[in-house]
Amino acid sequence: MFEGLKNNTISKLGVSRFLSQSLAQLETAGTPNKTPSGTSSNLAGTSIPEGKSAGATSPAPQNKALQNVKNEHPSMAFLQNRSISLVDMYIDNSEPSENVGQIHFSLEYDFQNTTLILRIIQGKELPAKDLSGTSDPYVRVTLLPDKKHRLETKIKRRTLNPRWNETFYFEGFPIQKLQSRVLHLHVFDYDRFSRDDSIGEVFLPLCQVDFSEKPSFWKALKPPAKDKCGELLTSLCYHPSNSILTLTLLKARNLKAKDINGKSDPYVKVWLQFGDKRIEKRKTAIFKCTLNPVFNDTFSFNVPWEKIRECSLDVMVMDFDNIGRNELIGRILLAGKNGSGASETKHWQDMITKPRQTIVQWHRLKPE
Repeated sequence: MFEGLKNNTISKLGVSRFLSQSLAQLETAGTPNKTPSGTSSNLAGTSIPEGKSAGATSPAPQNKALQNVKNEHPSMAFLQNRSISLVDMYIDNSEPSENVGQIHFSLEYDFQNTTLILRIIQGKELPAKDLSGTSDPYVRVTLLPDKKHRLETKIKRRTLNPRWNETFYFEGFPIQKLQSRVLHLHVFDYDRFSRDDSIGEVFLPLCQVDFSEKPSFWKALKPPAKDKCGELLTSLCYHPSNSILTLTLLKARNLKAKDINGKSDPYVKVWLQFGDKRIEKRKTAIFKCTLNPVFNDTFSFNVPWEKIRECSLDVMVMDFDNIGRNELIGRILLAGKNGSGASETKHWQDMITKPRQTIVQWHRLKPE
């Protein structure tokens, strides 16, 4: 029997179910925690000055919920009720690839009002993003997988060691629901005239947090994932005789996961551009729950020979979302001038120098 067990691989989901069943058998009879039904989750954020109390919560109403948290390890409670894929996606014990500073924050849970209280305290040793040798940092707060509701701290001007001391309240989150969420803190450098620069980010699965305490954390920021958006296989062909530019989107591989299930629902959106002016848009079909879609879709555009060196194709791989806004996974700009990279520019030039031939090439997707 043991030899048979050695040769069998128990899936993580199987382990989760086994733990759930075993723990259920061991539990003594008791009344389960009741949570309000039919109550929508409201996301609210407010700031309070440093040193002022946000309001004390009496310990009496916490009783059963608090006892459950104290007697069970939070991650064990999570395994009883949730898929392990969320933990797999966001638990990362590796060291940051470069030092981009640290962030100090604390968490508290109001059991009586089912409210998570987050306090963003300070940052230190942030990298300089401005020519002045400083940054203008602020923190964007999200409770994943909900990406629609984002809260932000105030911007702290010209500092690499900001002190925010701001408090945010996430209302209507029973403890079981909260344990399925991941706290995402993303530090940006504000730029008045261009896109804000990402400094670094932290992901904290809340199933790991012991809410019977009021934990405080110093977390090393991790630089935003670069060049991890995946790759796209495309082909280009130009026929000068009939002025037809043909783009074929063959397939993608190792796309970045955007959904809580560790997958994405990718499709590709293409814009034909002349200079900065968008002329014509095309889209592929949506491919559900995959990071390696096979598109095999061809788009043709009418481009006169005298304009072929002035135009470009902005190719965006998107993640479709039923509820929120569709998200960019990665993009490339295919152009003879100012392409998004050397390979994109070479691909376009090869198409021009070899008319009527189909030129196939892999491209690494860029995050922006």
